[in-house]
Amino acid sequence: MNKENLTPYNSPENDPWTTLREFTAARIALGRTGVSEPLHQSLQFKLAHAHARDAVFSQLNSTELANRISSVIALPVLSVKSQVSNRPEYLQRPDLGRKLHEASVQQLKDLPAASPDIAIMLADGLSATAINQHAVPVLQKLVPALQKSRISLAPITIVEYGRVAISDEIGFLLRAKLALILIGERPGLSSPDSMGAYFTFNPQPGLTDESRNCLSNIRPTGLAYQVAADKLFYLLQQALQLKLSGVLLKDNFSLLE
Repeated sequence: MNKENLTPYNSPENDPWTTLREFTAARIALGRTGVSEPLHQSLQFKLAHAHARDAVFSQLNSTELANRISSVIALPVLSVKSQVSNRPEYLQRPDLGRKLHEASVQQLKDLPAASPDIAIMLADGLSATAINQHAVPVLQKLVPALQKSRISLAPITIVEYGRVAISDEIGFLLRAKLALILIGERPGLSSPDSMGAYFTFNPQPGLTDESRNCLSNIRPTGLAYQVAADKLFYLLQQALQLKLSGVLLKDNFSLLE
């Protein structure tokens, strides 16, 4: 190996990828010390990993969320639980996170009969931090648009220890035409607070992933609140009009711009 090959990219300034860093939070153009990462970058990596682990074990602030929702949206708020009893069990038994606790099933069955167009849920998923921070701002933009279009809504349901598929059981019990769940996504090293939105037309227990549509990475440094709300509003309208979701529902939202 000649001398020229040993030193060209020791500093980020000499790395040809440096100009791309303004477009991504990915770990590129970090520089190096000898054959290793610089100490600062190594410590930043460990800090990002710690943030991701903290997000996985974060807790849903159900009471605060309910209060914030009630203060900005004119809809009742319900709190329910999955069959999971604690966070370690949630991580080890995904199947239990997809099913409602028996008491919560009865709670929803006891509600007055109604057939709303959409049932909206919030669930902690793998980052309760994401829901604590981003769910209310998105609801604040999405719900008024749905109500203005005369789309009827069920009470908003907050789900503790919930996985995506639990939305199908809740939507079924609420007799909703469509179930929408906002849920914390699996944390990444640059995104411990990403929120996802999944929806299913004609929700019922036992459906699989091809029945659902998903918007991912909803957060200020990802898919911005207003853009996410506008895109969801468009897709939810399309799903209700066409009476379908999942792989059969095409996303033509960008064609409107």
